[in-house]
Amino acid sequence: MSAVGSGYDQSASTISPDGRVFQVEYASKAVDNKGTVIGLRCQDGVVLAAEKIVASPLLVPGKIHQLFSIDKNIGVAVGGWVTDGRQLVQYARQEVADLRKQISRSEPISKMLVDRMGSYMHAYTLYSVVRPFGSNMMVASYDSSGPSLYMIETSGNYNGYYGCAVGKGKEAAKTEIEKLNLQKMSCREAVLEAAKIIHTVHDDEKDKIFELELGWVGEITGGVYQTVPDKIAKEAEQFAKSALAEDSDSDHETP
Repeated sequence: MSAVGSGYDQSASTISPDGRVFQVEYASKAVDNKGTVIGLRCQDGVVLAAEKIVASPLLVPGKIHQLFSIDKNIGVAVGGWVTDGRQLVQYARQEVADLRKQISRSEPISKMLVDRMGSYMHAYTLYSVVRPFGSNMMVASYDSSGPSLYMIETSGNYNGYYGCAVGKGKEAAKTEIEKLNLQKMSCREAVLEAAKIIHTVHDDEKDKIFELELGWVGEITGGVYQTVPDKIAKEAEQFAKSALAEDSDSDHETP
């Protein structure tokens, strides 16, 4: 890519003759090289799941997060560079605080937050003195209008989704998500499927150690974004491992 973009990839403010902004493409590639993160919008809420690659066995488990609470009923997942993601989380929290000063707590603000975050991330693709964020952000919420799931890309572009994925295993994850009937699925069922998808797309040869982080918001949580309780998270992991073992056995039995 660098050879193709030679002379046009030194600044985020430069557009190549064929209409590409290489700095944004590089940022997107940085996201694709990190752990897989998925979001599933169900009939009664939204489930977020992240594959956190453990770089060293000396690291203390559970101290690095990719899922964050932004407001009472809004949670986000960041894919790509976690440090960039933390900056986005802090800015999102400031924006929520600002919106809450203007709008009553009962009013939905997730779409307005996504608008502001998209504009903020897009601003970092316009000037030569900054670089695009090497992180995507999924925004999950549940309010009077029901569940919603948005994904904001490194370019600042965003869309609403029933299911989305970023990271190393995003293509395989999207294939698995497309098999699900999300509009008729509950959050409780989606947690199991999310765990299964993360375990399915994980590359054991390259990244043997990883942690699964799960979060949800919906009717089951009373509309409050929460980390999935340990008991349910362990059940989901066991379900995922059992499902993979069954699939492996079926493959071996196939002549």
